[in-house]
Amino acid sequence: MSAMSTLSTGAPYHIFAYSILFGSTVYQSFFVGITSFRALPRQHFAALQRKIFPPYFAMQAIIPAFLALTSPFPILSDKSSLYILAFTSVTALINLLSIGPMTVKLMTDRKAQETKEGKKYYDADVSAEMKVLNKKFGMIHGISTLVNLGTLFAIGAYGVTLAAALTKGFAV
Repeated sequence: MSAMSTLSTGAPYHIFAYSILFGSTVYQSFFVGITSFRALPRQHFAALQRKIFPPYFAMQAIIPAFLALTSPFPILSDKSSLYILAFTSVTALINLLSIGPMTVKLMTDRKAQETKEGKKYYDADVSAEMKVLNKKFGMIHGISTLVNLGTLFAIGAYGVTLAAALTKGFAV
């Protein structure tokens, strides 16, 4: 089969989608987030994250379904691949629909408490209310990070499955 005729199959689109999913997850998790946190004032960093995370988590949720539909090998006969892709979508949806909104609400609550107290949430002598909000935010943010890492590991596991199929030489 020629390279051009391969375009009429799902295989190249599968590889492109997987590459986008894995690459963007690594890039956001280990480069963009960390660099933005270090480079931007806190309120600008928070505003950026509020804009980036919904489409980022939506992409993490949608692409695995696309991968299942465009798989160049019989994915339904390989249940572990299907489970990995489902896990990836579910963890992204958890961040998109549950943890993300909780994080935004806690950030909004902390901002309101800052205004009430006339202090920043990270000042040493904040109120007990602010300490509770800080603790909740830290916990929810930590859970979100762990869920995102679970998503990344699942995407990596799928990549190993995909590489195994490529090395076996599947029919396209």
